[in-house]
Amino acid sequence: MAILETALDPSSPQFAANREFVEKSIAAMRTIQQKVIDKSFAAKPKFEKRGQILPHERVRLLLDAGTPFVELLGLVGYGMYDDKDGSDAGGGIIAGIGFVNGMRCMVTASNSAIKGGTISPAGMIKTLRLHEIIKENKLPVICLTESGGANLNYGGEIFVNAGRTFANQARLSAMGIPQISVVHGNATAGGAYQPGLSDYIIVIRKRTQMFLAGPPLLLAATGEVANGEDLGGAEMHAMVAGTAEYLAENDADGIRQARDIVEMLNWKEQTASTPTQYLEPRYPIENLYGLIPADIKQPLDMKEVIAHIVDDSDFLEFKQEFDAMTVCGWAKMGGMMVGIITNNGPITVQGATKTAQFIHLCEQTRRPLLFLHNTTGFIVGTDAEQNGIVKHGSKLIQAVANATVPKISVIVGGSYGAGNYAMCGRALSPNFLFAWPSSRTAVMGGAQAGKVMRIVAEEKQRSTGQEPNEQMLDFIEQSTAAKLDEQTTALYNTAHGHDDGLIDPRDTRNVLIFVLQTIFEAEKRQLNPISFGASRF
Repeated sequence: MAILETALDPSSPQFAANREFVEKSIAAMRTIQQKVIDKSFAAKPKFEKRGQILPHERVRLLLDAGTPFVELLGLVGYGMYDDKDGSDAGGGIIAGIGFVNGMRCMVTASNSAIKGGTISPAGMIKTLRLHEIIKENKLPVICLTESGGANLNYGGEIFVNAGRTFANQARLSAMGIPQISVVHGNATAGGAYQPGLSDYIIVIRKRTQMFLAGPPLLLAATGEVANGEDLGGAEMHAMVAGTAEYLAENDADGIRQARDIVEMLNWKEQTASTPTQYLEPRYPIENLYGLIPADIKQPLDMKEVIAHIVDDSDFLEFKQEFDAMTVCGWAKMGGMMVGIITNNGPITVQGATKTAQFIHLCEQTRRPLLFLHNTTGFIVGTDAEQNGIVKHGSKLIQAVANATVPKISVIVGGSYGAGNYAMCGRALSPNFLFAWPSSRTAVMGGAQAGKVMRIVAEEKQRSTGQEPNEQMLDFIEQSTAAKLDEQTTALYNTAHGHDDGLIDPRDTRNVLIFVLQTIFEAEKRQLNPISFGASRF
């Protein structure tokens, strides 16, 4: 036993100030999430008039009551493309991992209450990332579809990569991963291929309209006049074309049938059991709010974070006396062993070599790696360069990139420069990557970037024989700092798909246990691949 002792004082002024900072960042996240929900539910009268259920309600009806659901990339596209106030965030898709008839599944739903569920470039980024998660974790897929396809205002940005989504679906089917689609309404052009490439299709009587070209385009292209039911109605697809396997009477009936299909997949029998009994941390999870300072220059003891999220606050540290700024060690989460890597400062030569060795030890015994980001990056300076920081840092990145054990990242504090790569940022392909709303990710801090650009500009002026223009230099420094600071925030990064979603610090332990269980099940599950995927003839 190596129980971590907490030094946190919840009654201290510093704790209160930190808590206020974190609460503000969480409130900003929750405000945006609520805007999306409010905008969706504003369409409820229109949906009810059509006898339909709202997309969020469809997801709720599909999932097992009282079971966890981890939403993924919920705020992708925030402030981008047509999104003016955050209400269009999410890329036109609701998505996450949850339980359907006791089985862990990827669930997606077109958010047809907003812009008809059309897909923006952010939605494309989200879909491609979801496919990676499905493949890695061998998750059955249930799609609740109602989409006009690509948002044509951004068709040029979507068209080419849209083909990747269809190729992914075909390959997932061939891998032995079942895909179920309920077509709740319109599914046009690319929106029709998504269910068409699924293994099971459920259509809704008098609501589904699934076709490559709708009546207006058909008339314009060929002069043919046809109504929606004859061209792509539910009964036509179920009785004439044979595109659909199941015909439902309404949204709820379609979702019921999707749950029935999941029940008959023979999937539960292939699911390995994860530990059900384990000790909780010794300290309240709410204390995490008092850890993160508003000033990135203030220290943050990441052992405190570990003490509040691992089983029994028990952490066996590795090479504790060899560079305290990089922390490595083993713990259990939800009864499952993990190797934890985190930072109490920049990554030094010693920290890089220690971490690379630690990764090799975890690789030797198949222990998953959990990276908790809190670093300004690799240490710089003459001493560091002469001691081989480039060499040892490169070897650390090599170890992270080539490790075959599962890797999970949480950006807790800062994640700057190449330190982001060494700590398994998005570019190093972790199985899952989440971020706290107060976190920061960038090539460097805004103030530092501003000073760098000022020095470069001043040297350029001097090299041409000019006297430094202080007013111009001030503008360069301040504008660079402001721009980079804006691009450093958690909201900016999640909007661009640089993580799999923002999480409340209090949810960190539960989310990590959930994804560790997801990975554990995937590693034990045997798929039955076929050459070309399930086909309709």
